[in-house]
Amino acid sequence: MSSVYQINKGINKAIEFRGLKAQYIGYLAAGLVGLLLMYAVLYISGVNTWICLILIGGAGTGLITTIFRLSHKYGQYGLQKKNAKRSLPDYLKFRSRKLFIHLKYTSPSPLGRDLGRGYDKY
Repeated sequence: MSSVYQINKGINKAIEFRGLKAQYIGYLAAGLVGLLLMYAVLYISGVNTWICLILIGGAGTGLITTIFRLSHKYGQYGLQKKNAKRSLPDYLKFRSRKLFIHLKYTSPSPLGRDLGRGYDKY
């Protein structure tokens, strides 16, 4: 029995493997390597094999479902956007309007007129 996995090899498109998109493939691989190391540490430390298997199996199931849920919910860049939005401040506090009064737009418009004229007179 051979199975064929389709991998998206398009230019400038995110790779996709069995529904996982972009960076989530790496997250899943790193998580599985971590579970393998955790199993080795538990086994070497003398924990019963069945307890090791139950712990690692449960953690692996949780890892896989979480990664797939994040991939489907946020897509290729959504999780990064969510993390970036968390670092934005809730509000900005200004003590004076001096900064905005002296602002002037200096880039020329496509029509050749300076759009900044008139903004600094207030």
